[in-house]
Amino acid sequence: MNMELLHEGKSKQIFATDNPARVIIRFKDDATAFYNIKRAKIENKGKMNCAISSLLLGYLNENGIATHFVEQTDDHSQLCRVVEHVAIEVIVRNVIAGSMAKRLGLEEGIVPENTIFDICLRDAELGDPLINDHHAVAMGIVSYEELETIYRTSAKINALLTELYRKAGITLVDFKIEFGRDEEGRMVLADELTPDTCRLWDIETGDRLDKDRFRRDLGRVREAYEEVANRLRDALK
Repeated sequence: MNMELLHEGKSKQIFATDNPARVIIRFKDDATAFYNIKRAKIENKGKMNCAISSLLLGYLNENGIATHFVEQTDDHSQLCRVVEHVAIEVIVRNVIAGSMAKRLGLEEGIVPENTIFDICLRDAELGDPLINDHHAVAMGIVSYEELETIYRTSAKINALLTELYRKAGITLVDFKIEFGRDEEGRMVLADELTPDTCRLWDIETGDRLDKDRFRRDLGRVREAYEEVANRLRDALK
């Protein structure tokens, strides 16, 4: 790949293209957890994540959600629009699990009557702390109007993905996403949607089909990701 590497993260690389308004995002086979303390390479993980994210972002584009995704260019890569990333992460929770369960002393698997929205500051040195709307505005990250757009769009994304995953026999437990401003200043989804960033449980068995298999040493990580990709392809037919 003879393109300039702009950024390399834990699971993806970003490359420049001949068009300054477009970048190539390449998914890696690396798996990390607990702020890079636990690390491994998992065969085909990058390929599966690219396929899953391309399917889901394309599906959202087709259903009126503005995203940075343009097209999948090869097994590991996507062509995406350049955006100005917003330094917050939105976590959408349909089922209580993971850090929320631990933080609040709740049982995993509780289904609340409401959908829960958290926001975190994107700052690895601070441990990506939870913040509230007023913090985000006070820090100059977003306006209250932009936050309204982010929450409204996140709710629409959740509704679309929850129904699609239901068709695939999977419960969308929770997911985290980031947003960015496009060239017109619009707030758009600017993140992957993969088992790295979503909790996915089999509806019938409760088996985990996401990164928790790696975090919790459950094994069969590659097989779980491949199953998610295959089920989504079938659900979208």
